Amino acid sequence: MSTRPISRRTQAEYLQLDRQSELRHEFLDGEVRAMTGASRHHNLITVNVAATLSEQLRHRQCEVYASDMRVKVSPQRLYAYPDVIVVCGTPCFEDEANDTLLNPTILIEVLSKSTEAYDRGLKFELYRGLESLQEFILIAQNKCHIEHYRRQSDNRWILTETKDPAGLIILESITGQLAVDQIYLKVALDLPTSTE
Repeated sequence: MSTRPISRRTQAEYLQLDRQSELRHEFLDGEVRAMTGASRHHNLITVNVAATLSEQLRHRQCEVYASDMRVKVSPQRLYAYPDVIVVCGTPCFEDEANDTLLNPTILIEVLSKSTEAYDRGLKFELYRGLESLQEFILIAQNKCHIEHYRRQSDNRWILTETKDPAGLIILESITGQLAVDQIYLKVALDLPTSTE
């Protein structure tokens, strides 16, 4: 999903605006951006991932949110709407509205041309500041490419990536997995053609 700038606001002004609006907004360093609509591929991938994780975690003390749960990432800098969120244990929220999560276990972003550099760069840098975050996944929309980052005990992040449609993403923090073919179910990918 892409964003368009609205204006500069305080955190309190941002939360009031976002809670009263039909649109979702992200907040970064006082700048408020309205989230624009997502593509068909983006929506399919988000639903596929959320449905798969929800089924796996149905009988565990974990919750899965897709697109509409706000996450507060740092005390003063960022409120974001990741495409898919997993939280295990007791979810912690910023206030009694229960609409701003503070302790995600896994965050997943489906990449778009307009937000890819931000998702990979500053947003991931800020996400890494969340002590609860154990895994971060970036999913391409138009080709089979998934990047999976895992936090190590020494706080380093290790990248595993796959371009294999038959691949499997192992989610250690929840003892779960995502099959690549299920992530891209019903999504028409631009697959390379054989030159033979």
